[in-house]
Amino acid sequence: MPITEIDGHRLSLSNLDKVLYPAAAFTKGEAIHYYVSVADAVLPHLKGRAVSFLRFPDGVDAAAFFAKNVPPGTPDWVRTAVVMRTGEKRETQVVIEDLATLVWAANLAALELHTHQWRVDAQRRANRIVFDLDPGEGATILDCREVGVWLRDRLAADGFSALAKTSGSKGLHLLAAVEATDSSAVSAYAKRLAQEAERAMPERALHRMARHLRAGKVFVDHSQNSWAKTTAAPYTLRARPQPTVSAPVTWEELAAAGSPDDLVFTAVDVPGRVRRLGDLMAPLLDERRAAALPQG
Repeated sequence: MPITEIDGHRLSLSNLDKVLYPAAAFTKGEAIHYYVSVADAVLPHLKGRAVSFLRFPDGVDAAAFFAKNVPPGTPDWVRTAVVMRTGEKRETQVVIEDLATLVWAANLAALELHTHQWRVDAQRRANRIVFDLDPGEGATILDCREVGVWLRDRLAADGFSALAKTSGSKGLHLLAAVEATDSSAVSAYAKRLAQEAERAMPERALHRMARHLRAGKVFVDHSQNSWAKTTAAPYTLRARPQPTVSAPVTWEELAAAGSPDDLVFTAVDVPGRVRRLGDLMAPLLDERRAAALPQG
């Protein structure tokens, strides 16, 4: 079993040749290498946030499990935090803040990394707002783009600078920095904007989750602003047939896309994008760019 040392921490890496994405013949070793390659971009977005893992020990075509609690055998150097749940319930979760912990998680086949909109030192006080634009049957990410532009402009009217990333699946995520605010208030604001989007473009946008209403439309999922919900982190791998990534994109790239395929980015593509473009989500981390939630 290969052993590596990162920042003074020894890690045993297992089953590096195990294929986790059969359609792409993409192995666990390649998944680990991907996360190492984008570590400088992804780690700032994970810092201070409890991480929920979606683990695929036998690959994306096999059973997966969603892990919130600290896994058995977690090294004592991995940072953890106690997270408040409903009532008096508490859970202890991993906080990924360094390369060694990121590699350790990838070695667990924790392909997908999901975080809350708040940090563990200010629980239930969101410092970002998120919209998950999910296309229904007959719609694509290009339809999400149309709704996303409307939301971008609507957010701008309230002082927010919205950034976009692909979901890594079919849709689009919009995020904006907000001054730390009770998650319930952010949730209410996000719901109001989702309802406004539906009224503004009823043929395209939908704020309700009901599947029978979603054909040809884009579901503006505002629910991930709830204190209890999580969202796929920037640069996380996704469990699709190909090793797709939730990749930040520019508004210019979105405007130029002629087909959904133009907005599919994989673990092969993203490290080069980061080298060329830097972290397109970096403004989300700048507290000076955070806007206050509108009153009323």
